[in-house]
Amino acid sequence: MSNRPGFRFPLMRNNISRADLDQLIHFLQQPEPMLTNGQQVRNFEEEWSTWLGVRFSTYVNSGASANLISMSILRHLYPQGGEVIVPTITWVSDIASVLQNGFTPRFVDVTLETVGMNPDLVLGSISSETRAVFVTHAQGFSAVDDRLYRELSDRGIMLIEDVCESHGAKYRSQKLGSIGEISNFSFYYAHHMSTIEGGMICTNNREIHELARLFRSHGMVRESTDDVLKKRYADQYPDLNPDFIFAVPAFNMRGTEIGGVLGRSQLTRLDLNISRRNENHQQFLKQIDSRRFFTDFNLEGSSNYAFNLFLREPDSDFRDRLVQHMRQHGIEHRRGSAGGGNQLRQPYLKNHVPENHHKLFPIAEHIHFFGFYLGNYPELSIDEVSELCEIINSCK
Repeated sequence: MSNRPGFRFPLMRNNISRADLDQLIHFLQQPEPMLTNGQQVRNFEEEWSTWLGVRFSTYVNSGASANLISMSILRHLYPQGGEVIVPTITWVSDIASVLQNGFTPRFVDVTLETVGMNPDLVLGSISSETRAVFVTHAQGFSAVDDRLYRELSDRGIMLIEDVCESHGAKYRSQKLGSIGEISNFSFYYAHHMSTIEGGMICTNNREIHELARLFRSHGMVRESTDDVLKKRYADQYPDLNPDFIFAVPAFNMRGTEIGGVLGRSQLTRLDLNISRRNENHQQFLKQIDSRRFFTDFNLEGSSNYAFNLFLREPDSDFRDRLVQHMRQHGIEHRRGSAGGGNQLRQPYLKNHVPENHHKLFPIAEHIHFFGFYLGNYPELSIDEVSELCEIINSCK
């Protein structure tokens, strides 16, 4: 895909390559190719599991669907409900999925260094009602540290990872998405790799995996890969056709073979693309004016998604000049970083949190008003990164 109209520096460029399209055309030219969820999807799931380092992966039609299924699994395991700790800076579907499954979101502020939840605040928010910590690894950074990981494990509290923006990022030597009980990935067009739309639910837990498969496809027991489970349901409900036993109140969130083909093609160059993004990010941080913009990010294990442009100090006048300056020079940007800034300001939460609750989260508020992200992608050259920084630094 060419540059978006009007932007010299778009948020994304050419995420579906000619090679990907050739693979897809070859697949479609087969005699009577199956297009719904089939062998290409299964192959993609297996190859993704190998790349990530997990036992099980379930391909779905979006990252938001992965979020919703993960929270549905949690509700299946905790039918009495409870609280789920969530960040103030994240994508809407993370928090919406918590609400949609009858859990109470408990919000925690983020840090500038990771754009992820402050681990100390997470641990201070845990109560007897806590059922899970739903971590968002935003913008390619890791939001987990040793103390958080250890204490959640010791307390038996589920860690659920949103890795939609951070494919390939690591916690120590492990890829993010392989350390929690459940993890979610998105293959939306703008992300590290794309199946146009699409997502993945990953786990090392067999029970969770089987539930993910059921929730993906109407709750049908025949979708399970566990023969013992299927026999148990068939024996328990002898008056039902074994092909049509619906075990949980579920969804239709299956992916397609087209997505499977694209995912398998893109996965072959994902590591190289991550390396290019990280090289660009290093150059960006070296060249951007660190007196005006925050550059002290925690890069340990990061897999950069976008250039974060955070003002060091609140300055509404300069922010407004910067927005106009970027527009004039064709720099596409998003204010508020991941998901449009502080989620507590969004109308969908109006009846779920107290009035002015957003004011209790100063870092999220700063990012909301004085933070941006700009596009970073493998086709962006080092010279273009330098030009981008020069333009931004020239704003008076």
